[in-house]
Amino acid sequence: MAMVKNQKLKLLYLMKIFLKKTDDEHMLTIPQLIEELKGYGVSAERKSLYGDIEALRSFGLDIVRCKSKTTGYFVAGRTFELPELKILADAVASSRFLTEKKSAQLIGKIESLASEPQAKSLQRQIYVRGRVKNQNEKIYYNVDTINQAIAQKKPVSFRYFEYCIDWQHARHWKKRYRRNGQKYHAFPYALLWDSENYYMTAYYEKYGGLSNFRVDKMDRMEIIENGDYERSDLPSFDAAEYSKEIFGMHSGKEENVTLRVDNSLIGVVLDRFGEETEISRAVGSSFYIRVKVIVSPMLLSRIFEFGGRVEIVEPKSLIEEYSRLVEESLSRYRQV
Repeated sequence: MAMVKNQKLKLLYLMKIFLKKTDDEHMLTIPQLIEELKGYGVSAERKSLYGDIEALRSFGLDIVRCKSKTTGYFVAGRTFELPELKILADAVASSRFLTEKKSAQLIGKIESLASEPQAKSLQRQIYVRGRVKNQNEKIYYNVDTINQAIAQKKPVSFRYFEYCIDWQHARHWKKRYRRNGQKYHAFPYALLWDSENYYMTAYYEKYGGLSNFRVDKMDRMEIIENGDYERSDLPSFDAAEYSKEIFGMHSGKEENVTLRVDNSLIGVVLDRFGEETEISRAVGSSFYIRVKVIVSPMLLSRIFEFGGRVEIVEPKSLIEEYSRLVEESLSRYRQV
């Protein structure tokens, strides 16, 4: 009875054998295919296999016949080519956002998209020396919940924490929940990736505007079914434009800023703001740009790292803030 049942699954087992055992460097002959099918409790004859292979080709499986000393068959075209799978595996292996456990699970699933011989080459995953991996296993599910909330146009609730030193247990750290563990309520617009971390960009009523929350620092996340907000009541949002304006995912006031930039940094400007960035004028070895950005400590630190090659021209308030921060830093070292 088992043999008869398995015979009904013959085509499926044959497709599985082709996908797992063959690629453009590994083929199977008809006798080898017969042996492989026996392992699944399926009997097959040479003549019937020719017909089965044609049926799989008609179904869309790219089976190629190769004739050399012996005639063999293999699957040529796949949804993902091996170089593409290597890129995906490397990205997963090196991502700080994913935990070690989740990285291993995802790489295992990526390997299932290749033949068994190809899967071995994917196990060469890159390792970054001293790479710190996230420890929050809930991240994966937080991302899914946020995506659902965005699709359903509903707000979410969650607890938000930061890390601090546990002085009672020397050299240990612990979680400390903001707002004494009370839940945040926010209306998510998008998930953005910055500096190897996921952030939820959302409308947060307390600040009356957009805020960014690190996804790995959230827990007890839930969709609020009877949300307080309607999408039409909230400010419009353009993820592409917003990602150009914000630095380091810090929230702040949006302002138009004029910068004088050294010509050597034209590539940096285009990488950050895009090729459509307008240069207002050029003077000597520098040029001027006017961009809309979120003013934050990270923006000022980015300007500082370029030294005299980037100068704030306006607004005056930003020049004063930048001067104050620089003076504070210098005063600390003057005391040494």
